[in-house]
Amino acid sequence: MKIETKIRESLAEDWLPAIYAERVRSQRTRAIHIEVRERENRAEIDYTLLGIELKIGKRRFVCPDLATARYMRVFARVGCLDFAIPYDITMVSAAADELETAWQRALIIVDERTRGKRPKIVSATRSKLVKAIREELLRIGPGDAMPAFDRETKQRGR
Repeated sequence: MKIETKIRESLAEDWLPAIYAERVRSQRTRAIHIEVRERENRAEIDYTLLGIELKIGKRRFVCPDLATARYMRVFARVGCLDFAIPYDITMVSAAADELETAWQRALIIVDERTRGKRPKIVSATRSKLVKAIREELLRIGPGDAMPAFDRETKQRGR
């Protein structure tokens, strides 16, 4: 059995793509596209005079708030170019918390399973994990660029 499959099974409902599919994509979302390399990236949040930025390599992405930057950082770390973000801004912070926790748990499991092994094996295992997460996120997809506003309201009937 592949190591990424074992990690996925041990995380169960705390697997990052499972959280994304069940808690993010199940609600109204909008699609985001960021230009990052499709590999594990180092992503940092910078506080500037103009606001909050997400820095990935030499690229910088302006974010409206800290919650959005934290949310985007999870996807930037795994090299996911296209993903969905909750349209309701009050849901972004909770989603970012859950996704960051899932990411950290996955890394802890990789560390536990590769303890005492050569750095090359540790690096290869981590790369396989990141690739498995990224591929599953791509299968789930980012959805529409903007959500459909086809719900009934008091002002707008059928």
